[in-house]
Amino acid sequence: MSHQTGIQASGSVKDTFVGARNGQYRLLKIVIDNEQLIVGSSRRPVGSWEKDYDAFVLPLLEDKQPCYILYRLDSQNAQGYEWIFIAWSPDHSPVRQKMLYAATRATLKKEFGGGHIKDEVFGTVQDDVSLNGYKKYLISQSSPAPLTAAEEELRQIKINEVQTDVGVDTKHQTLQGVAFPIAREAIQALEKLKNKKLNYVQLQIDMKNETIILANTLHTELKDLPKRIPKDAARYHFFLYKHAHEGDYLESIVFIYSMPGYTCSIRERMLYSSCKSPLLEIVERQLWMQIIRKILSLKNPASEKPQNLKIQFDRD
Repeated sequence: MSHQTGIQASGSVKDTFVGARNGQYRLLKIVIDNEQLIVGSSRRPVGSWEKDYDAFVLPLLEDKQPCYILYRLDSQNAQGYEWIFIAWSPDHSPVRQKMLYAATRATLKKEFGGGHIKDEVFGTVQDDVSLNGYKKYLISQSSPAPLTAAEEELRQIKINEVQTDVGVDTKHQTLQGVAFPIAREAIQALEKLKNKKLNYVQLQIDMKNETIILANTLHTELKDLPKRIPKDAARYHFFLYKHAHEGDYLESIVFIYSMPGYTCSIRERMLYSSCKSPLLEIVERQLWMQIIRKILSLKNPASEKPQNLKIQFDRD
């Protein structure tokens, strides 16, 4: 999501940023209040960055309220101390708040100084942004590119062991469903959507190879969306929804799971239903894509009118 909200950092925040960059603080919690970025909380260092992390970060996370957290590491680069930028956007927070914080993120990074930010972490649950979650993020960033389906199958035969973490290059059972490997082209398309180089990505399951593959990236406006959704096959859709909300222009990613009912085989219905949650987990937690609305069961897409879809996208 990107655009101009008009929200800027207050004068006191800018002064605090100067002290923070000089090492005065371990943590700053930044919130939006009265159309301004303000300091909601701060902490000074006590121990090492690892010892301070969970004790400082986790108590500041609210279940229904987004925020930003700037957390200082002990390492330095040419510009000074290095920081982690945490964007907290819990699932149960109002859509309006999610959109506002996502749209203002770039402003905050610019005000603080992007050269000081070593890593950027997005989270919807505490596990995403805990110390353990941050370390998993570091591992994912250093991982090799996703394997093809054939390469993955060969690797699975060779290692012959149970995989427990969800990944873009693995096929396995999870508590939420079945995670099929995602084809490289599909991953690349999702990255382009995240960076606003595409505005629509449609994915499908290759039933024979049990892989999630790219189906469609046609430029799509809201009025075109019903035509993109097949009448006789299930699909996953990621749509960049451009809209105005309370005076702000916003670009928000919406996920749609379309299943036209009994025109699909039982196996197809089961696989799409089972793969849905693991796919979203990969997209949100490994590709760091923020999805502000999830329509998890669109059964009669051909009859959907654009204005009805708009109502569902805008609903808090």
